[in-house]
Amino acid sequence: MARVEPWWRTAAVYQVYIRSFKDGNGDGAGDIAGLRSKLAYLRDLGVDALWINPWYPSPLLDGGYDVADYRNIDPRFGDIDEAVSFIAEARNHGIRVLVDLVPNHTSWEHEWFEAALAAGPGSPERERYHFRQGSGPGGSEPPNDWQSVFGGPAWERAPDGEWYLHLFDISQPDLNWEHPEVRAEFHDILRFWLERGASGFRVDVAHSLVKEPGYPDVGDEANEQHLLSGVASSRHPYWDRPEIHDIVRGWRATLDEYPETMMVAEAWVFDLERFADYVRPDEYHQAFDPGFLEAPWNAEEMRTAIDESMKAVGGVGSIPTWVLSNHDLIRHATRYALPSGVDPKAWLLDGDRALMDSPLGERRARAVALLLLGLPGSVYLYQGEELGLPEVTELPPEVLEDPVWRRSGHNEKGRDGCRVPIPWTIDGASSGFGSNGSWLPQPDGWGERSVEAQDGTAGSMLELYRTALHLRREHLSSDLEIDWLDSPPETLLFARGSGVRCFVNFGSDPVPIEGDVLLASLDLEDGQLPPNASAWLR
Repeated sequence: MARVEPWWRTAAVYQVYIRSFKDGNGDGAGDIAGLRSKLAYLRDLGVDALWINPWYPSPLLDGGYDVADYRNIDPRFGDIDEAVSFIAEARNHGIRVLVDLVPNHTSWEHEWFEAALAAGPGSPERERYHFRQGSGPGGSEPPNDWQSVFGGPAWERAPDGEWYLHLFDISQPDLNWEHPEVRAEFHDILRFWLERGASGFRVDVAHSLVKEPGYPDVGDEANEQHLLSGVASSRHPYWDRPEIHDIVRGWRATLDEYPETMMVAEAWVFDLERFADYVRPDEYHQAFDPGFLEAPWNAEEMRTAIDESMKAVGGVGSIPTWVLSNHDLIRHATRYALPSGVDPKAWLLDGDRALMDSPLGERRARAVALLLLGLPGSVYLYQGEELGLPEVTELPPEVLEDPVWRRSGHNEKGRDGCRVPIPWTIDGASSGFGSNGSWLPQPDGWGERSVEAQDGTAGSMLELYRTALHLRREHLSSDLEIDWLDSPPETLLFARGSGVRCFVNFGSDPVPIEGDVLLASLDLEDGQLPPNASAWLR
C-alpha cells in the first residue's frame, strides 16, 4: 500500500493579509465577514489551507505584528466566536486554517508590557522583557550597538531611564525567552487556537527569540545582517541562536498532541545546513525556503536553489516549502519586471520607473507559477498572486503606514505596496473590496485585474492558477522527487514520478518541446515554447 503523506507536506496554502482581502462591514478594511464571503472562491481556486496574518487586538503600528492579546480577535476584524465559526466553515469547504504566531515580541499595549513599565526597574514584571541600564553618561546611550530591522537603534528608553529591546518597531518590545512564564504562556496560546479548530501556525521571525547573555556588541558587519538579508554568521547574538531549537522542540511536543496539525517557520537562515536544523523530525514541520525566493530569473541559479534546498531539508527527512511573494516582499510580478542587477527595494524608493517592463514581469510571473506548482513539497501563495497583481509602486508618502518608512528616515519605501486591497470587481467602490473605500488607495485600472475581469476568461492569470492547482492535486502531489532531464541552454526540464514533466524557458528565443501539453503559461509558437514561458508535458 502506498504511503499517505501528511496533508501539509504537499499542500497549497493561500496567505490572507486579512486587512486587505475583503471588507465585509464597510469600514474600509478587510475582516472575517469578508473572508467568509469568499470561501467558495478559495475552494474553487483549489487551495488546501489558509494562513491568516495576525488578526489579534493590536494598535496596528506594524500591520498587526504588534500583538496586544493573543487569545482574541481585533474588533475591526470580528470577534472570537466569529473566528471559531469561520475556522469550522472553512473545514466544511475542505480548507484548513493556520494562524500567525508572533513569539519574538508583543505590542507595547500588551498587559505584560504595560505592567512592566508601571512596575519600574528591578521588578519581576520587567524580567519578561529585556530591560537594561544604558551606557554613557547617566545611562543616556543605548546599552549596546544592536540595530532594529526597521532602522535605528534596537533600544528605546523608558520614562524612568531604563532601556528596552525592540528588534523591530519601538512599539514591539522583545520578550525574554529565558523566562519560564514566557515559555508557559506560548504553550497555552498554542493550545488555545488548536482547541478552537486551527490546524497549525505560521511562526513569525522563527530564527530570533533567544538573545546572547551579556548583550555583547556585534559590530558594523553583523549589524548589516538584518532579517530580510539572511543570517550568515553562526555567532550572531540575536539571530539563529542554537538555544532556539529547545524551544521549538517543546512547541512540537504540544502540537503532536493534536493530530494533523503543523507549524511553518519564517526562518531567514541562508546557511542551508543550519536552515535544515529547523525542520528536523522533532522541530518545525516546514520552513519557507529563502534561496528559491531570492533566486533571480536565471535557469542555472534557479536550479541550484532548488537542488540545494531539496538536498538540505531532505537530509533531515523533510520536504521543501516554496514561496515567491508575501506581505513583506515586493510582489514577484514586479521583481521579475526589473533588469538583472537592479535592487528592487532601492528601485522602489526612487529608481527609474522606465526600467520596469510590466509585460515581461507578467510573462515571467505566469511561467514561474508552473515552476512553483510543479515542484515537490508544499507551496504558499500570497493573495492576489493568482491575479498577477504587481507591486503598487506609486503610493503617496502620506498614506504609507509601514514603520520601515518612518524608522529608515524615509530611505526605504516599506511594504505597503504589496498590501493594497484586492480588486474583486471591474467597477464599483474600491473595485469590489468594500462599500466605503479602502485603507490603502488602489491604483487606476486596478479593477481590470480583478477576479470579475479574469473569471472564466481563457488565458487569464486566474484561470491559469485554477487549472494548475487542480492538475497539481491530480497529478503532482503524490510523489516528492524530481528527475532533472537534459534540455537546451537557458531552460529547465524535470520529470515527476507521475510522468508529468515541467519545462521552463528562461531565455529570449523559442525552444522546441516534445510531448503532449497538459498546461502552458503562454500559447505555443509553431509548436515551440515561447521565451519566458513554461509548460507541463506528458
